[in-house]
This record gives sequence, C-alpha cells and structure tokens, in this order.
Amino acid sequence: MAAACCEPEADTESEADSESDSESESEPEAEPESESEAETETETEAETEFKPASEPRSTNPASAVRAHSAIGVRGGAAVGSARMSSPLDRFRFRGTPTYLTDEALEAAVDCALVLERPLLVRGEPGTGKTRLAEAIAEALGAPLLRWHVKSTSRAQDGLYVYDTVQRLYDSRFGDGDVRDIERYIRLGPLGQAFASPERVVLLIDEIDKADIEFPNDLLHELDRMQFTILETGRQVVARHRPVVVITSNAEKELPDAFLRRCVFHFLAFPDRERMRRIVEVHHPGLDDRLVEQALDAFYAIRDMQRLRKRPSTSELVDWIGVLRAAGIASVELSSKLPFLGALLKREQDLEAFADALAGGRRWRS
Repeated sequence: MAAACCEPEADTESEADSESDSESESEPEAEPESESEAETETETEAETEFKPASEPRSTNPASAVRAHSAIGVRGGAAVGSARMSSPLDRFRFRGTPTYLTDEALEAAVDCALVLERPLLVRGEPGTGKTRLAEAIAEALGAPLLRWHVKSTSRAQDGLYVYDTVQRLYDSRFGDGDVRDIERYIRLGPLGQAFASPERVVLLIDEIDKADIEFPNDLLHELDRMQFTILETGRQVVARHRPVVVITSNAEKELPDAFLRRCVFHFLAFPDRERMRRIVEVHHPGLDDRLVEQALDAFYAIRDMQRLRKRPSTSELVDWIGVLRAAGIASVELSSKLPFLGALLKREQDLEAFADALAGGRRWRS
C-alpha cells in the first residue's frame, strides 16, 4: 500500500495520468478504509505509515504511551502531568537560617509532604524536635498550631470541647443566650487545622505522654479529615490536609498501626562539628577559643557515668549564653565550672559529676 501511495508523487510526466491513477486507486480502497475503522490494528498501521518522518516510529506500546503522556497528546493530563505536579517540584525542605538540618532529616520531611502523612520525630529531649515543626512552618510560610499532649489528653479534645461550665455560669447570671450552643463550642488544635481556610502545620508535642489508645484515635480522625459536633450537628470538613509533626521522647512504645501510617525519623544527637555550627547560629561572633572549651566540657560531662539526664543541645546553648552574658572568656572542666546548674538538673547528676572529677564514686551515708 505504501508503494502505491508513493507512485503518484514520483510520476511527473503527466498530471492527467497521475490524477486518473490516484482516483482509480482511491475508489477501490474506500471500502477497505471503512472496514478498517472497526478494526483497531489496521487503523494503527495506517496512522504509523502516514506518520511524518520527523517523528520516529515506535514499536513498543508502553513507550508510545509514555511519549503521548509526556508531550500532552490527547489532553495530556495523565502520567506526564502527574509527575510534573509533584510537591517536591514546588518545595524541598532545607531548614531555615536558625534551624540546621542534614540530608536524612530533609528527606524525611519531603517524604511526609509528598505522602501527606504525619511525620513522627523521636529523639532525646533538647535535640530540636519541637523546633522542627516551627522550621517547617517558617519554610512553608504556613501558620503553626500547637497541641501539647498531656496524660489526660483525648483525641476528642483535639477536635472540640463543649464548655458546659461557661454555659451553666451564663444561665445562672443571665449573661448571653444560653440557647445558642454554638457559642460554647471551642475548637481544639486539630479542629482548628481542619476548619482553617489555608494549609497549616500542626504540632502534636510529646504524644507518648497520653493514654495508649490516644495514637490510634488520633489517626482515625486524621484519616477521616472531618468530624461532627454532636451538640449542634454541624459537620466540619477539612479544606486542606494539615502538615502534621508528631514528637515523641520514646517514653512509651507506640502501637504498630500508628507507626504504619507515619513517616518516622530519629533525631540523633549532634556530633561535635554540627554542634559547633548550632552554637554559631545561636551565638554569632563568639570567640572560637571559648566555643572549643565549652564543647570540650560539654561532651566530657555527657560521657560521664551514672548521669540520669545528660545535658542536651538546648542546655548547651543556654549555658554558653550565660557565659557570654557574664563576660567569661574561658572555661575548663573542674569542680568550679561556672553555672553548672544550666547543664545538670538533678541532684544525683551533680553528685555523679563530683564523683567523676574526684576520680571515683564517693559513698555517702
């Protein structure tokens, strides 16, 4: 068929003969073309044979589909556009000027944003778990809502609270219309995140302080992204899925079902080089000699035995701030270490510090 189509173009001796030949050839082919419209394979072959030379012919159906989706053929909104609209193409977390990160932490944040799942951050106290949520909110330019979990916290409290005490007070003293129950509904942090007209960052701090059922109840509400206020019948549906950052001090094991729905990251304690960078961020222009001496004393204290609570990053930053404010130019690890209470917060740890400097454990009556 291809050869027959090319003959009229090559024959230039007689235009009348070529026209008559093309008409005679096109008339008998009219019926096969109408029959080929019902047959997919014949139609595909016809499109391929008349394809311009600038578009190479592909014999792989899968590659043809990818090519069509990538260049936007036939609407072009399938595979190619879905990849182009990835959240990572619009935003990648790289920390902030006051919050230093590493590649592992940045990857965990990006993963949570793409999957739209809560980011569970574990680490010892003072390693910057809470400040991570603040840094994400600052990088996204989004509001930050905080929910500090207590031992008595329930997932329901995060949605809303019905202030019956205030309603009873108003009914007794005649303040306001007590029939309007909506006046006594107080949205919790999670409820505020759902009702917000813009995307927010929600910090759920120290989740392991709550009851064992709290994490599963919390995830149930996050999966539904809506709730109903039973007292009024009003339904609150989230307009935007919040960016949820959950912190844990590893005081309690969390349920497997909860862990399965989270993106997990462990904030390891900073090494010396990264700790120096953190100190420079919080105390710019500090004398290098004082920084090195403070780091020597700090890591020596952390390596001491019998400490129940080792000093953390935030306590080091506070300690150096006090040293700087007092005008102290140098420090050394001794029994006269200034402002030791900024690093050690337990009586047993102060005793362990004294014993370590004395060269052994001192038994007291």
